[in-house]
This record gives sequence, C-alpha cells and structure tokens, in this order.
Amino acid sequence: MPFTLSNIKKDLDDLGSRFDGAPDLEFRAATKALGLEQSALSYQHVPPGYRFPYGHTHMKQEEVYVVVRGSGRMKVDDEIVELEEWDAVRVPPGSWRGYEAGPDGLELLVVGAPNLGDDPRGDVEGKRDWWAD
Repeated sequence: MPFTLSNIKKDLDDLGSRFDGAPDLEFRAATKALGLEQSALSYQHVPPGYRFPYGHTHMKQEEVYVVVRGSGRMKVDDEIVELEEWDAVRVPPGSWRGYEAGPDGLELLVVGAPNLGDDPRGDVEGKRDWWAD
C-alpha cells in the first residue's frame, strides 16, 4: 500500500498520563501508526494555563511545532515567544524547549526529523520543571 491513514484522536493511545502532569494533558504519537520512515509526528493538547512539565532537547532531531488551536508561549533556550493559531516554530537539535498553554489551551502538531527509529528516547534529554519562573 503506498500510503497509510490513521485518525490521531481516535486511533492512537493517549500517553499524556506518562508525563505526570495535569489529568487532561494529552499526547498521541503517530510515527509508528503511520509507518513514517524519515520523520516523526505527534499531537499534544496542553490544558488552559498549564505548562508542559518537562523541557527537552534532542541531539540529532530538529522539530517543528505547529499550533493548530489555542495559544500559549514557548521557551527556546533563553528566549520566550508568544504563540497563536497556525504559528510554526522550528527548533534545531541542541536547543532546549518547553511550552505552556494560554487561556483556551494549546494544541500542537509536532513534526521531527530524522525519524529516531526504535529508540526515540535515546536522542532526548529532558528535565522536569526546566522552565521555572
């Protein structure tokens, strides 16, 4: 078959509870379900006023965060940027990143490349409460 189809909200497990955050934090990884070979894709919903509990960086993978609904802020290294619907932020390997939702929540599609294969966590360093006021 030359293509794959998956409904991100209906077909994929919500992994949000693994991040030990807000009960309605949602994280759905689509990479394996879509059979992506060169890239990765995830969906994230951060509830209103909530900051994602971890900052992280990648050694090899660059990521693009696309705001599909809501608003918020993103911290990349030491810079904080405001986000609104349809903003796209590219973050290169080696930069730390974290994000928080505005009053209506924040929904993101995150595209990463290259695909990190069977050990995506091997490319990631994460810190809980990396972005602290």
